[in-house]
Amino acid sequence: MTTTRRTRIPQHRIAESVAAELRTRILSGDDDYTLPTQDQLVREFGVSYPSIREAIRILETEGLVTVRRGKVGGAEVHRPDRSSAAYHLGLALQGGRVTLGDLAAGLRMLEPICAAECARREDRAEAVVPVLRANIEQCTALVDDGVAFTQLAREFHDLLVAFTPNATVRHVVGSLVALWSAQEEAWAEALTRRGEYPTRDEAMTAVRTHRRIVDDIAAGRAGEAERHACAHLNATQALLLEHFDDGVVNAASPAARRAIHSSLPARH
Repeated sequence: MTTTRRTRIPQHRIAESVAAELRTRILSGDDDYTLPTQDQLVREFGVSYPSIREAIRILETEGLVTVRRGKVGGAEVHRPDRSSAAYHLGLALQGGRVTLGDLAAGLRMLEPICAAECARREDRAEAVVPVLRANIEQCTALVDDGVAFTQLAREFHDLLVAFTPNATVRHVVGSLVALWSAQEEAWAEALTRRGEYPTRDEAMTAVRTHRRIVDDIAAGRAGEAERHACAHLNATQALLLEHFDDGVVNAASPAARRAIHSSLPARH
């Protein structure tokens, strides 16, 4: 008599299968999608509580959920955005010992393309130019406040990318811009504490260059917008690299994480 031996599926494989299904739901679902309770998941998938908890831990390490403990506990869902992409890309660059100089060179290659694409938008006069000019006016009012000025001036670069029509370019270049912004904000805070932040005249030079880029965008001069954006990046990056000695990209520190997550502008 032949007996059939049932093969037991390891718990970690069950958890991975459940996590894969829940991951698909999070990524393809609506922004208000919520994760079912553990009781509901056990009933739905017909698996044990340890398997469900392991599946949720997998999603938590990926940044897709946050588990809250206590009486009001549960799993809060997080759809990935540009700031989370920037953070994980930053960890990869930091782990690979990629230098700030290498990051700067990549931005000089890619970010000016975004300025050119903004100049090619048919709706630039209504959708792009007013927002960029409003940012410049805010920057002008803060030229004597090093840290606040740097944050708003960096937002100008975030906006250039956010207004780029191609979604892939927005996410990829936006991640790089967010990483550089984190480094530049740390630079501004350090120099302000030492009383060595660039002068008011140097800050106004950045403002005037931003105005020139916006004028190019408004006039539809894509080539000029790209050229001026590249020259501007080259000049401003040199200031940071001079003080930080081309160190390794840092995305892991609490300050860097805060700067990366605060650099995400509103969607346009």
